[in-house]
Amino acid sequence: MTKIDIVSGFLGAGKTTLIQKLLKEALHGTKVVLIENEFGEIGIDGGFLKESGVEMKEMNSGCICCSLVGDFGTSLQEVLTTYKPERILIEPSGVGKLSDVIRAVQNVKTEEEVSLSSAVVVVDASKCKMYAKNFGEFFLNQIENAGLVILSRTGSISEEKAENAVSIIREHNAKAVIITTPWEQLEGMQILRAMEEKNNWMEELLEEIREEHSHSHEHHHEQAEECGHGDHHGHSEHCGHGHHHGHGEECGHGDHHGHGEHCGHGHHHGHGEECGHGHHHEHGPDCTCGCHDHEHGHHHADEVFTSWGRETAVSYTKAEIEEKLKMLEEEKVYGYILRAKGMLPDGQGGWTYFDYVPGEMDIRDGSAQLTGKICVIGSGLQEDKLQELFFNRK
Repeated sequence: MTKIDIVSGFLGAGKTTLIQKLLKEALHGTKVVLIENEFGEIGIDGGFLKESGVEMKEMNSGCICCSLVGDFGTSLQEVLTTYKPERILIEPSGVGKLSDVIRAVQNVKTEEEVSLSSAVVVVDASKCKMYAKNFGEFFLNQIENAGLVILSRTGSISEEKAENAVSIIREHNAKAVIITTPWEQLEGMQILRAMEEKNNWMEELLEEIREEHSHSHEHHHEQAEECGHGDHHGHSEHCGHGHHHGHGEECGHGDHHGHGEHCGHGHHHGHGEECGHGHHHEHGPDCTCGCHDHEHGHHHADEVFTSWGRETAVSYTKAEIEEKLKMLEEEKVYGYILRAKGMLPDGQGGWTYFDYVPGEMDIRDGSAQLTGKICVIGSGLQEDKLQELFFNRK
């Protein structure tokens, strides 16, 4: 299987620098062919496949470098058949459309087994806004079709300008992984993994919360803890009204119900609706209605909880993070926060990680990440207030 990676980017964005970093730090020892598809003449020695429109040379790293001057599809087939590489890096023209290159790769007919591993675009963060305005169609096409957007020159611009670049990218591509960390702080393998992985960090954290929620619920039943209404119960839960019933059994009021159905008083309630006691309530940290604690036939975590998250180039000191996490205790302002987690640059070349649950926080040093990340999980989240808390610098 030959993996094909497309490394695109506007002229001068830093594609070649990125490729050199990957070859040196992540792909050393891998049989790689680098294909350059640029306008104009490129001085290349030799010409193994010149008759097929492919000019090649051996690079110092052992990588074979090609310049496709003929038909792209035919040339790519020739490279695959002749060299059978483990990986092909394609560096297309800086003014071409990424969608066209992706389509050309997907349409290649060859007996060799190939897969399009990644479509990467390198964006000069210092010129992102200008390029989006002046070269809209070509520039934005690269962003829209990328699975990974790597910002270059973030170390030489303000955090505000870097954040503006992230906003432009997110406006045109909601799913791509974005790297905002200066490249010298990252290892080539980190970038390669980002190329190959989907942007699922929010989903991964949500899954972590679901597992914790499920484990907590199982532990809750194993210990036969109190239901919150003075009744003791195990796996067959109490309805919360002084009598015992199992899941799917009669509730004692002539009503057959599961979670989210009738609660034993002839009325229906959902999360945040009537709880079966004739009153409306929010599910705060002291809530004892049991809705947070049920798994068997009851609300799942992804039905109960919502998430808010942002990628950011903004740096924070540990003191700033601590102050913001303390503010999350204000449930009426931010909603009920079940968990918060983040990895953020500290502005001094280091990184700070944090974990938060109500009443407890852990703030520590960590290694460099591709970009800063903040994720908050809970119910009734006030997203505008969370945005203001973390990103309005006073």
